[in-house]
Amino acid sequence: MSTPLVILPNLNRRFSGITATVCALAPNQQARIDLVTVGTPLPVSVVHWGWFKLLFHLHSCTCNGEVSIWHARRNIEMLAGVLLKHWLGLPLHLIFTSTAQRKHSWWTKFLYRRMDTLLSTSPRAASWLEKVPDAIIPHGVDTAIYRPPADKAAAWKKLGLRGRLGIGIFGRVRPQKGIREFVYACCEVLPHFPDVSAVIVGETTLAFQSFERELKDYITDRGLQDRFYWLGKRPFAELPDLFAAMSLVACVPHNEGFGLTCLEALACGAAVVATRTGGFEMVIEPGKQGLLVPCADNEALGRALYELLADEQNLEAMGIAGVERVRSGFTIHSEADALIEIYRNSVAR
Repeated sequence: MSTPLVILPNLNRRFSGITATVCALAPNQQARIDLVTVGTPLPVSVVHWGWFKLLFHLHSCTCNGEVSIWHARRNIEMLAGVLLKHWLGLPLHLIFTSTAQRKHSWWTKFLYRRMDTLLSTSPRAASWLEKVPDAIIPHGVDTAIYRPPADKAAAWKKLGLRGRLGIGIFGRVRPQKGIREFVYACCEVLPHFPDVSAVIVGETTLAFQSFERELKDYITDRGLQDRFYWLGKRPFAELPDLFAAMSLVACVPHNEGFGLTCLEALACGAAVVATRTGGFEMVIEPGKQGLLVPCADNEALGRALYELLADEQNLEAMGIAGVERVRSGFTIHSEADALIEIYRNSVAR
């Protein structure tokens, strides 16, 4: 069965979790199907078209009866697809992947009701949709890029940070990502483990600079400023090595559809403490690859971090188990395969 041209819009200039998802998938899919991106160029090697070229192609498809796929992951991308198809009359099959775990606005509902195919990433995210999704496809990671180091101690030492082990948290610095709980928990736990450092990787936008200063003051008041490293936003290509250097990663957002950081950390051989947001429970088997804690609970997070750090042998075993967990069912290949099947079936209807 042939596969139509797949168009992946990226209509957000800021690098986000959605951007990371597309960056992981697009190169894998492009090796097997015709695929282009439009909007803000991605920091990976994929074909990118300008709007003029896209419109010219879609107009040509109108003449020969070909239908292309428009796969949206944001409201603005759904809106663009609706306008292209229903206002300009261009031959598109509209797909939307919903990851949000909250009550959708009337605007989001208005848009996704006009999609031809509706997807979700987890049963909990799907439960917030008023329309039953056509499929649930969990995210995956590229295990050729995100992989465990030959020597984790050497990988940590290469970063040039103090101590023997690192606890990392990855994501934009803002309250929703659980950064406050991470800092509070680490301030309680780190004094018990003098060879462990905390590493915070992620951009702090202007709106949250005061939030970052507040947390840094909290750390300084407890005399632990030398135990925390704020690395800021890092280039996409540096992230695998950063994950690989961590022995433990906290994925503790208050709300998350299906965060890639959990899979990336596990694939790199780090144990994970994650919040019960719906997606992480699909991946982590408590006690095997890490632990699950309630959202926005720094005391529970602190207890989990202490439990794992207190037994380094078990911590290492969890990291090994995490690699196997990802490779057995959460690879980028399995996600790409499922989506390509959706694309092919969409135009065969």
